[in-house]
Amino acid sequence: MSLLDDFLLRAVLAGLGVALAAAPLGCFVVWRRMAYFGDATAHASILGVALALAFSASPFLGALIVALAMAGTVTALSGKGLAVDTMLGVLAHSALAFGLVAVSLIEGVRIDLMSYLFGDILAVGRGDLGIIWGGAALVIGLMLWRWQALLTATMSEELAWAAGVNPRREQIVLTLALALVVAVAIKVVGVLLIAAMLIIPAAAARPLSSTPEQMVALASLAGAGAVLGGVQLALVLDSPTGPTIVCAAALIFAASSLTALLRGGRA
Repeated sequence: MSLLDDFLLRAVLAGLGVALAAAPLGCFVVWRRMAYFGDATAHASILGVALALAFSASPFLGALIVALAMAGTVTALSGKGLAVDTMLGVLAHSALAFGLVAVSLIEGVRIDLMSYLFGDILAVGRGDLGIIWGGAALVIGLMLWRWQALLTATMSEELAWAAGVNPRREQIVLTLALALVVAVAIKVVGVLLIAAMLIIPAAAARPLSSTPEQMVALASLAGAGAVLGGVQLALVLDSPTGPTIVCAAALIFAASSLTALLRGGRA
């Protein structure tokens, strides 16, 4: 019997893979104020799952393709005279609605819609683990490769051009990484909670960090702590695991904010 036959161990490993992939990307989402961008990409992925099931393809592949298409559409329309928050709201909710309708119209396929919306981390298999950790490795590798260029483009577009960095290209890198994280995280926390795992650990790390690298490290720890604490809490409370992981992340954020507040008061 293999150690990976333990469903709890697979669940924890899957959650840690998502947390490690989401941490560096989540920091850029916070720095660039891209929370709605992440939401739109995540919501669109349910349409990709529906299309993949309709054509008997991999839900991961369908979610990845549609997430990429949504992220690319938002990137292309940005700066075209449209209100970005309005555009993101329209695209996010439209894609989610079309996805839910498409799922209901698929004949001959039984779908647990709740598992796609809120995740089903306890049902993660070995194949899912391979996809999650493979996607996490790609995201982490991409972030390491483009780290300095992404930081420069995030600080200032003018500074990026002066340093020979194309900010548009770095936006595409972030778009690709975001789509990958969305696709691998569906099984763990579901499309409605992916943005929370991107934003909350990074937001918890921000007030305690003095450098970008330190913020990424603390966000990784916060995400990993949320996974470990959330899985344990879900077992104790017999609650849905995905939402409980996000609740644990929210508690970590509250503790971080309180710590920063107390430090500020002493200063």
